[in-house]
Amino acid sequence: METEARWYISHDDGSVQCTLCPHNCKLADEKSGICRVRTNKAGRLTSSVYGIVSAIHIDPIEKKPLYHFHPGSHILSLGTYGCNLRCYFCQNCSISQSAPDAGSIKNFYTPDQIIQLALQQPGNIGIAFTYNEPIVWYEYMFDIARLAKNAGLKTVMVTNGFINKAPLNELLPLIDAFSVDLKAFSDDFYKTVTSSKLEPVKDTLTSISEAGKHLEVVNLVVPGLNDDEESFTNMVHWISGKLGKETVLHISRYFPNYKLATEATPVSSIKRLTHLAEKELTYVYAGNINTGNNDTYCPKCKALLITRNFYTVQTPGLDELNRCKFCGEYFLKKTLLND
Repeated sequence: METEARWYISHDDGSVQCTLCPHNCKLADEKSGICRVRTNKAGRLTSSVYGIVSAIHIDPIEKKPLYHFHPGSHILSLGTYGCNLRCYFCQNCSISQSAPDAGSIKNFYTPDQIIQLALQQPGNIGIAFTYNEPIVWYEYMFDIARLAKNAGLKTVMVTNGFINKAPLNELLPLIDAFSVDLKAFSDDFYKTVTSSKLEPVKDTLTSISEAGKHLEVVNLVVPGLNDDEESFTNMVHWISGKLGKETVLHISRYFPNYKLATEATPVSSIKRLTHLAEKELTYVYAGNINTGNNDTYCPKCKALLITRNFYTVQTPGLDELNRCKFCGEYFLKKTLLND
């Protein structure tokens, strides 16, 4: 459904400039931004994806991935089309690297319908904006998130973090948890591989952390592109120093997709980088491998708190107040499991 977008500037020549993300696309009439879904229509910036849902499922919260936010719970997850990055290893390119077609209108949901659907699902804790990049769905996400807060539902955003500060600041009070892709720690990588920049993503991560929101960081390791130890160590050091040593880091295995045919990341590389990260961060998890240790241990007494076997989760070491049963240490003091 085409609707007027927010966050743009109109110019006297009929062009518009989108100010949602750091691309700040300046668009002539009938031209679309890098995201493919925000278009200048006669001097008015429009979104072609408001209410258009490409996928909707009840997912384990661990699939986002979020390991320290209501472990073992499920969440209504939905996405649309488009993305403001052009990663040529995109793992979800069928929807993120395309725009909606004429048939997509069949999958239209109003924000109220999404809220009612979320409330009807047994055991569902809330709504996750995921699958493609939710930043390009800003207006719809904002409207749903505002209603979700009033309905007592949790909200989750799975994002690349490439958003301008003003729209992010408006959104922060409405989102409970963020899973953010920090794709590398090199501006050259961001420029050549994703068609974006690193610094705005770092700014987003800092803003989320300073706002006291639950934050988990994901790094997809692509052989030959972002797997060198020096750059990776610099990234971990920045996370520890700027976001805090208890920030959760997921180190995930890449698989060939979209425009990149490089073989899948060796499991040995994931294990090697996981061990490096554990030198500075308390909670590090290996993703997309069958042999990763994804259990959670008490940082104080090292007792087993949470076990994970794929998406089967148990919490044998936590009491009803989210404390370690053995030493009384609170598990992630800032973010209680049942807040």
